[in-house]
Amino acid sequence: MRKVTLFFCTVLFIVSLPSVGRSKTYDVVITSGRVYDGSGRASYAADVAIKDGHIAAIGQLQPDADVVIDAQGLAVAPGFINMLSWANESLIEDGRSQSDIRQGVTLEVMGEAWSMGPLNEKMKREMRSSQGDIKFSIKWTTLGEYLEYLERRGVSTNIASFVGATTVRVYAIGYEDRRPTPKELDQMRKLVANAMQAGALGVSSALIYAPGCYADTGELIALAEVASQYGGMYISHIRSEGNRLLEELDEFITTARKANVAAELYHMKAAGKSNWHKLDAMIERIEKARAEGLKITADMYTYTAGATGLDAAMPPWVQEGGHRAWVERLKDPRIRRRLSKEMTTPTDEWESLYMLAGSPENVLLVGFKNERLKHLTGKTLGQVAKMRGKSPAETIIDLVIEDDSRVGTVYFLMSQENVKRQIKLPWVSFCSDAGSLAPEGVFLKSNPHPRAYGSFARLLGKYVRQEKVITLAEAIRRLTWLPADNLKLDRRGRLAKGYYADVVVFNPETIIDHATFEKPHQYATGMRHVFVNGTQVLKDGEHTGAKPGRVVRGPGWKK
Repeated sequence: MRKVTLFFCTVLFIVSLPSVGRSKTYDVVITSGRVYDGSGRASYAADVAIKDGHIAAIGQLQPDADVVIDAQGLAVAPGFINMLSWANESLIEDGRSQSDIRQGVTLEVMGEAWSMGPLNEKMKREMRSSQGDIKFSIKWTTLGEYLEYLERRGVSTNIASFVGATTVRVYAIGYEDRRPTPKELDQMRKLVANAMQAGALGVSSALIYAPGCYADTGELIALAEVASQYGGMYISHIRSEGNRLLEELDEFITTARKANVAAELYHMKAAGKSNWHKLDAMIERIEKARAEGLKITADMYTYTAGATGLDAAMPPWVQEGGHRAWVERLKDPRIRRRLSKEMTTPTDEWESLYMLAGSPENVLLVGFKNERLKHLTGKTLGQVAKMRGKSPAETIIDLVIEDDSRVGTVYFLMSQENVKRQIKLPWVSFCSDAGSLAPEGVFLKSNPHPRAYGSFARLLGKYVRQEKVITLAEAIRRLTWLPADNLKLDRRGRLAKGYYADVVVFNPETIIDHATFEKPHQYATGMRHVFVNGTQVLKDGEHTGAKPGRVVRGPGWKK
């Protein structure tokens, strides 16, 4: 009798196992939202399911998942792509990428002219000596190794990079103002090829800054050809966005044509009031090139001010030889006199953001590395010059010497009307041109441009909802599928079955930026949930601490 009872109980236990341990169909189901799939088509009501890091289904689904999110009244879209990110150091300090994640960015695209590899030993020493508030060890040599280092360290966003034309030039030539020898150019091309095979998206340039500006058109074409051979892109901050805007745009288009490469303009603009009217001709030339079959696109940030350094107020000749040579020259009284004159004389021979800003009051000082100068953060050049009893030009020279850096600087350059006109262009995507920060710790030691906290939310809040410059569906296409398609990314930028589950859920009626030039360390609001590769990184507007970001590689990647 005892045996029968025991047998009977055992059978019951075995039969009950399947119902107790049944796995869910999905990992996550986002229900009842308005789906904007990235195509630019009108939104539709649907549920979105995530399984094993990918989009598993879209439609009217059973909420059979470990996590169910009610998105009633919310927009559900692909994760946003930041086409020009300077998060390469900020992600080492804090991999959470807070200021971008809270706007819906799930991919940081880095590498404007300077990339984090390839590096030789001299370049590593220079990088260590030039570090500001963020200190880090350099545990990589190639660009691919840097990206893998970040992934291992842990990042919340996906990461990708161009290889910098300036970086490969410094690797092969140093900081000299001359053409590369045939042997040096061959080395530069091999460095680009190696980076492309390791997953770089293409090759990038920034041609108003030394030593990048020392490259001639032939050198740029030679490097862009290599990127093209691997299916990559040429992307450029052209030699002038001001007085010679149209002439340097022609060089950019010529480079694209002769290298047979897709090409993108970094942070498209017409800088300086006297150049604002040139936007019409700029658009016309780009659209003519596109009509001829060239793949020309652009990106932009949603502000009328740019941000860089005081080096952009000085001619290239004084910066030849690198940072140390530049600072030592500035101490020479004869050079200071010559420089003060050149910095205040209108010219088309080099790009002076100080002159384009029109006034020292339109130049905002935001980032110092010298603790004794940090009290000047947030003051205009005009204010600091008055405090010191010197001319603005002399003050610029003194500040570079005293800070032993280029000094972080904001220049007010563009018109609001042109910003709106550019937003309307269907071939323009968006960027922050900034690091991804947090209002805490080391980041509070300087004032970033507010675009670090607000560029994408500002597009959706100010320009889509409030001013109706473009529709929400079109804005999302330009934040997602347009850049993903331009970069030839594998299964990114769309909400479609089988694509990676980079997904954002936000309130289109409330999303907005809060960062200002006076108080830039303020998060945007309205973004509710963010998933990166299927893992929730933002939940109910707060960071979960998850770091599921991966390296996203370009079309030339060889496993």
